[in-house]
Amino acid sequence: MTITNTINFRKLTTAASLGVLVCAASISDSNAGTLENLERERALVIESILNPELKPEERAEEIERAKPRLVDLERIVLRDPKMKGRNTPTVRRAFENYDLTFMLHAATERNLSITDNWLSQIGITTQSVMSAPIRRRSGE
Repeated sequence: MTITNTINFRKLTTAASLGVLVCAASISDSNAGTLENLERERALVIESILNPELKPEERAEEIERAKPRLVDLERIVLRDPKMKGRNTPTVRRAFENYDLTFMLHAATERNLSITDNWLSQIGITTQSVMSAPIRRRSGE
């Protein structure tokens, strides 16, 4: 792995980890069981997307295996009668960030893969990766 790839991967991993932590922290409401389950599954998909130890074929297989569970959980949350009328910060955040919360539905609506849709939603594009400066991290 070149220095550029290492730096870009670390930035991507850091940004994604921060995003997952923020989302996980926002799902702390104990009454949002369906939303919590969706968030757990979504975190597993993001983990697969970012796992540097997976070959592209293995990554694609893991994401494909997760799709049925993810779509079921997204549908459950979207149709959950307990969500109607609930105006908690957790529920508001989930629906305000529809494209990040409901990854598979959003990717399908935009005709993109889950990975491409998620990366574009967090602001990582091919252009931003290619134009990232090459720097050395202190301590390496």
